[in-house]
Amino acid sequence: MRTWTGAPFPLGATYDGEGTNFALFSEIADRVDLVLVDDDGTHQNITLTEVDGFVWHCYLPGVGPGRRYGYRVHGPWDPAAGHRCNPAKLLLDPYARAIEGQTDNHAALFERAPQGPDPADSAGHTPLSVVTDPSFPWEDDRPPRRPYAETVVYETHVRGLTRTHPEVPAELRGTYAGLATDPVIDHLTSLGVTAVELMPVHQYVQDGFLRDRGLSNYWGYTSIGFFAPHNAYAAHGSRGEQVTEFKSMVKALHRAGLEVILDVVYNHTAEGNENGPTLAFRGIDNASYYRLAEDDPAHYFDTTGTGNSLLMRHPNVLQLIMDSLRYWVTEMHVDGFRFDLAATLARQFHDVDRLSAFFDLVQQDPVVSRVKLIAEPWDVGDGGYQVGNFPPLWSEWNGKYRDSVRDFWRGADHSLAEFASRLTGSSDLYQHDRRRPRASVNFVTAHDGFTLRDLVSYDEKHNEANQEDNQDGESVNRSWNCGVEGPTTDEAVLELRARQQRNFLATLMLSQGIPMLAHGDELGRTQQGNNNAYCQDSEISWIDWDLTDAQRDLIGFTSRAIHLRLAHPVLRRRRFFRGDTATHENQPLPDLVWLRPDAREMTDQDWQWPDAHAVGVFLNGDAIAEPDAQGRPVVDDSFLLLLNSHREPIVFHLPAATYGERWTTRIDTTDPEGIADEVEHKAGGEVAMGPHSLLLLSRPARGIPGRAVTS
Repeated sequence: MRTWTGAPFPLGATYDGEGTNFALFSEIADRVDLVLVDDDGTHQNITLTEVDGFVWHCYLPGVGPGRRYGYRVHGPWDPAAGHRCNPAKLLLDPYARAIEGQTDNHAALFERAPQGPDPADSAGHTPLSVVTDPSFPWEDDRPPRRPYAETVVYETHVRGLTRTHPEVPAELRGTYAGLATDPVIDHLTSLGVTAVELMPVHQYVQDGFLRDRGLSNYWGYTSIGFFAPHNAYAAHGSRGEQVTEFKSMVKALHRAGLEVILDVVYNHTAEGNENGPTLAFRGIDNASYYRLAEDDPAHYFDTTGTGNSLLMRHPNVLQLIMDSLRYWVTEMHVDGFRFDLAATLARQFHDVDRLSAFFDLVQQDPVVSRVKLIAEPWDVGDGGYQVGNFPPLWSEWNGKYRDSVRDFWRGADHSLAEFASRLTGSSDLYQHDRRRPRASVNFVTAHDGFTLRDLVSYDEKHNEANQEDNQDGESVNRSWNCGVEGPTTDEAVLELRARQQRNFLATLMLSQGIPMLAHGDELGRTQQGNNNAYCQDSEISWIDWDLTDAQRDLIGFTSRAIHLRLAHPVLRRRRFFRGDTATHENQPLPDLVWLRPDAREMTDQDWQWPDAHAVGVFLNGDAIAEPDAQGRPVVDDSFLLLLNSHREPIVFHLPAATYGERWTTRIDTTDPEGIADEVEHKAGGEVAMGPHSLLLLSRPARGIPGRAVTS
């Protein structure tokens, strides 16, 4: 085959309409062979003779989209020095835009020879890179650019969301195309969420030990292709069709006003430790891509619990990640990223460094710095729990919010004070470096752990289906005061569980910060007590769309809470509460007041009572002091939020007329739909609340002159 010199950039396989440029980084290689794989399975080997800046490259006229390829890298085999080159292994291109096939756990994928590199050829047992066509009819597609304060995130799984949906064509269920169908988009938009956060869609591989058990990697946190959409989620093929299908999905979601956020895994790869398969990075340049143990480079330094960690201080690793992020924004039109185990990305050496090179690069990047950036602010290494410590551009999964809200609603002692802080945006975590409430991504449940329904139904995990003797997943032993664990027909227990779900959903939507809803929680999805369903590509993980009346009621309640939040700026403030009074002489009240059930203001001593389980909070819509789009100060309705996490009913006294003369019920979690009637209550009156319940009341904005009224 005729070859031209080509260029060392861009990395990967770049089709220009007439041919394809191939470029691969390897600092350690002595020789690199490009392998073209024909449709009949025959291989054409092309030795790359050009190398610039450790990038091996060539240009092949006539080679275009759909062509499969891989690399064989010749170089040192010296594990003790961290080098593991073996030309017997056919390797993926780290910059491949599409990947065909899966691993099959064949022995040829592993280095098991007692001495020297394993001679078995891995061809036929490993995925192949695919040349793609970058063109796509985006037409007038534009990013929704939803402000953080107006964002409601819906964490979902491409396969699990639509796998059983009866209104999605059977051939599209569990795919990008299925997610883009009208029934799914209609559910999301009617619910009121503004962004879908997709669990990993970078190409990932199946774990051998799961295959041996008849299970599979369902969650997908084992990336191997940081530019390639996972091929198993494509309905129409994997020779580049998955790229087109993904783009079509994004285009459809954008048309509906929904942003697309990707859960990305740049902290490690699917190759694991020295006992894992050789698929790409290990065979290309092991010591450049991975953190190796300083005292024994034959082993890997692992802060992720997966076997390896990428070497974040190496410039080519940083380039790989930044190139990948820019690609997904510019070419795939995504709107943001949630970074798995993001503390690992900050580890240049050993300790977590919030000003590491990666965060510096993101800060100055003209593309990546302008999209939504969400960190999972922890890893499993020393000092890895970094909630509240990420740079100003970033939002964070707030694990302290999750724990505090759960503790409050299960009636734990000494839970009220921290709950109050979490409800109002966690200023104790974020305000010290002038961050705002949007720094906190609030959640009660996520993919990892119980679903919301299971959270209030099980005191113990039930992970037997994972075939690990129920030893995997987070250990739990918490009482929800529901009387019985697991399935039951006891109506009182079922009603209490349903109410607790409504309490959590309402609290989430009434908290300052960015709410994140786990898919299916709006309809009471269950995993039968499995709190670690990472390997369950089955009915355990998929959303069951055969809904009962109670589930439809829960959807309606969730939608009501979300739309109420979106309609009222005081429920989603851009700045933290300050306790300041409004400047207008007719409105002397602070922007926030905490109230005891007897309507008196909370004192320091009140917060310290171990059995304090009821509180009210006044949210002053007349004192938001935040400008609207035209720069005018905004006035909103005011709200009175009453919470009772105790197992006994309680009577709340409404505050004096200074706060509001008449209050209207907006949410009542004792009602299956949230509220039966918009009941009115007078200032100074009494409101009876049931056990484990939440009540939201409102009164109209007072229309202070010179301020815009928003409702």
